[in-house]
Amino acid sequence: MSEENLASITRLIDEVEKVILGKRQVIQLTVTALLAGGHVLFEDVPGVGKTMLVKALSEAIHGRFSRIQFTPDLLPSDILGVSILNRQTNAFEFRKGPVFTDFLLADEINRTTPRTQAALLEAMSENSVTVDGQTFHLAEHFFVLATQNPIEYEGTYPLPEAQLDRFLFKLAIGYPSEEDELRLMTGKRSTPNIVSQVMNENEIIRLKEQVDRVYIDDIVAKYALALVQKSRTHPEVELGISPRGSMALIRGAKAFAMTEGRMFVTPKDFQILLPAVFSHRLQLKYGRVVNKRGDEILNEILESVPVPVRR
Repeated sequence: MSEENLASITRLIDEVEKVILGKRQVIQLTVTALLAGGHVLFEDVPGVGKTMLVKALSEAIHGRFSRIQFTPDLLPSDILGVSILNRQTNAFEFRKGPVFTDFLLADEINRTTPRTQAALLEAMSENSVTVDGQTFHLAEHFFVLATQNPIEYEGTYPLPEAQLDRFLFKLAIGYPSEEDELRLMTGKRSTPNIVSQVMNENEIIRLKEQVDRVYIDDIVAKYALALVQKSRTHPEVELGISPRGSMALIRGAKAFAMTEGRMFVTPKDFQILLPAVFSHRLQLKYGRVVNKRGDEILNEILESVPVPVRR
């Protein structure tokens, strides 16, 4: 990997870290998802900086940013856009909705109805939307970052498996450390709370093209496959990782390797990414598992698959 590409990625992560203190790995994984062409679901409590992270990322790349507050009365047209009759030309004109952007923050996505949630399916998987039989293409690096509250479920509509599978990663920012929170409270930062542009759209597109060139050895790929297959045979898992999920694991690992300055994938990359890729895709047998946390099952999957060693 060229020093120039690594320097560009590092500058981007450093710039976002100016406003999201002490959460470098979360920022790195978010940038990983961007480079991999995927989307991110943040499941976290309110007030930890999810919106700020998305805004900072868009400002650092100088990309267009849109935010949609998902509510029970939100309609698909509020996301995609609507055709309006132009009385001067007596013809319908399409007015684009907020989905036509570079960075889309879908805030509290599980508070809207399944019909409206589904409005994002085509956009997230095909980078386009179809309205009134006409297809419109989105930005080449269209990036969805959705949020949902893991505590408050009253009045929410859980995302179906098909929608969850569209997200490359599920992440959580979490509370800051005591030291970082004190710096936030007192405003005593070592760096200014201003995000500057450090990358442009063309650089993002070029880096995304580089992801396909990251090398993965057959032995390492078989290790990833073994992890996926173990998720499908685990006695406490009802629904394991789909083929889309296995491809997400591979592509995510390639992009993550680039953020680490490598053009090859290692087994450790899969171990780091496994919770982010697997946690929202596994459906547990709740009747057979009593108060068993999902991350424990993920650890069992990791521990049950031997790490390959080249002889």
